Amino acid sequence: MNKLASVVLAAVLLIPAAPASAQEKESAAQAKAQELGQKILSDYGVSGLQYAIRDQGKITMSGGFGVSDKAAGAPVTQDTMFGIGSISKMHVSAATMMLAEDKIIDIDKPLITYLPQFKMADERYKQITPRMLMNHSSGLYGSHYGNSILLDDSDTRNHDELLTRLQSEQLKSDPGEYSVYCNDGFQLLELMIEQVTGSSYTEFLDQHMNGPLQLSSTKTPLNTFDRQKLAKTYFPAFKQALPAENANILGAGGLYSTAEDLTTFAEMLNGKHPDILSEASAEAMQQPEYRKGLWVPEETNTFNYGLGWDAVSLAPFSDYGIKALSKGGDTIMYHTALVTLPESDISIAVLSSGGSSIYNSIFASNVLLAYLKDTGRIDKIRPEATFTAPVKAAMPAELQSYSGLYGTIGSTTEVTLKNGELSLPELEGGLVPAQKYVYTGKGQFKSPDGSAIVSFDQLKNGKTYLKLNVHLQLPGLGQMLMVTYEYQKLDANPLDATVKQAWTKRDGKSYYALDEKINSSFYLSPSILTKTIAVDQGYASGTRIVDQNTAVNAAEIPVMNGRDAFDLTFSKQNGAEYLTIDGNDYISGDAVKPVYAGHASVTTIPASGQGIWYKIGKTAAGRTMKVTAPDGAGFAVYDDKGTIVNYSVVTKDRSTVLPQGGMIVFGGQAGDVFKLELK
Repeated sequence: MNKLASVVLAAVLLIPAAPASAQEKESAAQAKAQELGQKILSDYGVSGLQYAIRDQGKITMSGGFGVSDKAAGAPVTQDTMFGIGSISKMHVSAATMMLAEDKIIDIDKPLITYLPQFKMADERYKQITPRMLMNHSSGLYGSHYGNSILLDDSDTRNHDELLTRLQSEQLKSDPGEYSVYCNDGFQLLELMIEQVTGSSYTEFLDQHMNGPLQLSSTKTPLNTFDRQKLAKTYFPAFKQALPAENANILGAGGLYSTAEDLTTFAEMLNGKHPDILSEASAEAMQQPEYRKGLWVPEETNTFNYGLGWDAVSLAPFSDYGIKALSKGGDTIMYHTALVTLPESDISIAVLSSGGSSIYNSIFASNVLLAYLKDTGRIDKIRPEATFTAPVKAAMPAELQSYSGLYGTIGSTTEVTLKNGELSLPELEGGLVPAQKYVYTGKGQFKSPDGSAIVSFDQLKNGKTYLKLNVHLQLPGLGQMLMVTYEYQKLDANPLDATVKQAWTKRDGKSYYALDEKINSSFYLSPSILTKTIAVDQGYASGTRIVDQNTAVNAAEIPVMNGRDAFDLTFSKQNGAEYLTIDGNDYISGDAVKPVYAGHASVTTIPASGQGIWYKIGKTAAGRTMKVTAPDGAGFAVYDDKGTIVNYSVVTKDRSTVLPQGGMIVFGGQAGDVFKLELK
C-alpha cells in the first residue's frame, strides 16, 4: 500500500486517559500513538495495526491504524483479531502454573512424571522439568517447524508428531545450564496439559482461562469462530490477501486475540484475578529465571527471561525504577508485543498484520512512557541515547588470541583482530549492518557510529563468546537496547582426507524440502525451505562435521542466537543425495531435474506424499505453463533469485510464465496428478 492510501484508509479510535471534551487537545500519549502508528504503516510493511492500554481494569486508550481488509477498505477496529505468535507462550505457562496450584503437577519434578511418552536419545532428557521448559533452559535444540504454519488449514500433524521426532534426538546442553529461546518446550507443556487433564488444550483454555476472563476474541485455530474477524495478511508479491494463517503450534505460538483481550489477560498475569491465577503464581512467573544459568552480565536489556516472559526487567523502564514485563510474538505474517507494569497494573498490547514484533515493541514502550508521563507516574521522559564516532586506542596484544573461527546457528565467520580492528557480517537479522569495529579500550570494539559495541566473554563452561551490546535505531520509531551473545568461538576440527573431500563436494550446494505441505506459509519465502551448505574449516553451516555424512550442532549460545539448532545427516537413494534435518527430508539440487520442455507432461505425487521440485531450463524459460491439478493440490514458481513468482494456493492462477534459472515445486496428496502444458 502506498503512503497516501495508508493515510486515507487509516481509522483511529482513541479513548482518552481521563474524561475530556471533544475540543480538548489530544494527550502526548495519543499524539505519540498517532505518530508511530502512521510511521509503521507507511514505512515498515504493515497493513493494519491495533493497540490498547488498560489501566487498573479500564481501557484508557485503544486504537487502530490501516485496514483489516484492503479490498473492502475495512478499518482495523477494537474487534479485529490477529495472530499473537509467541505471546501464546504466556497462556501455556499460566496454564501450567494453574495445574501446579491445584497440585496436579510440580514444576520442579521431571516432565516424564506427567508425560511418560516423552523420550529422547540423550539420557539427560530425564532431568528436564516444566520449569526448564518455561524458562528456556531445557537444552532442547529449539523448534520443529515442519508443517506448523499453514494457510487456511488446522492440520495438527506438527503437534501429533513431536514426541516421535524427539525420540531420536540429542540435547545441546545440560538441562538448566543456560537459557536460550526454545519453542519446542512450550509445545511439550501443551502436550503435558492435555495428558494430565484429559482434555484438549483448546478446551482447557476455553474452560479455565478464556471463559472466566471473558476473552471472547481469544481463540486457537481449532476453535469455531467468525474468521472474517481476522485481520487479513498480505505478501509483497501478490495483490490479493493470503488465506488465513493458522499457526498450528498452539502452545508455542498458535493463538489469535485482540489488544483489549490481551490487556485483560495481562491483568491475570499481574495477579489481579487470583481466582484464576494466584498472586503467588503470577509473582513466581516474574522472577529472574535467566540468572540461574549462563547469561550476559548486563542487567539492562530487552531479554531477561522469567517463566514464559521474554523480559522481567525490561529496558528502558528499568532505568526509571519501574518493573516492566514483556513478551513478543511473531508468526510469518502476524506480529505482537505485550508490555505490562505489574506494580501499577498498566498494560499495553500492540498487534499487527505485517511488520515485526520489534516495531510493535518500540511502539509499546514509547507510547507507554508518554502515558506514564500524562498520568503523572513519571516526571519526564529521558532522551534517547546518543553516540559519537569511536576514538581508536591501542589494542593489547593478548586480545589477539580472540581471533579465530566463530559460529552461530546456520553459519560461521572468521574473526580477525588486526591493528585494533575487526569486521563482522550483518547481525540481528540485518538490523545491524556488516561493518568494521575499532578498538576503543576496556576490551571493547565500537561501530563507526558508536551505537554498537562488540567484546568477548569467556564463561565458566569453557566457551568464548562474541558479545554485542547495541542500541538499535529504527528511523522514525526509536531505539531498542539489545545485549546478546552473537557467536561462539569454535574449536579446531581437522578432517581426514576422505571426510574433507565428501564435504567439499557439498560446499555451496542447495537442498530442497520435500515434506512441507503445499499450503505452508514457508513457500512464500523459499529460504526457509532451502538449505545451502557452507563448509568452513571442519564445520558445515555452523554444525561440526563428524564423518562423511554427519554434522552435529556446535552452538551452545545463551539468550537468543543459540536457538533452533539442527544436525545434518546425508544419505543416498537411487543415486540422489538427500539431507535430513529434524526428521524432514531435502533433495540435492543436483538431483532436481529440469521441467519437461515439450508441449504436455504429467507429474504425480509419490506414495510418500513428498513434494516434487523441477528446475526451469533454457528451453522451458519464457514459456507459459498451464497446470491442471486436483483440489487441494498446488504449486509454487520462483525466479533465479528465489523470489516467488506464482503461488497457486494464494493466487488460484494455474498459468505462469516460467523464469529462466528458476524453480517449480508441486505438492498435494499421494497420487495427485498434475497435467502440465507449455505454450
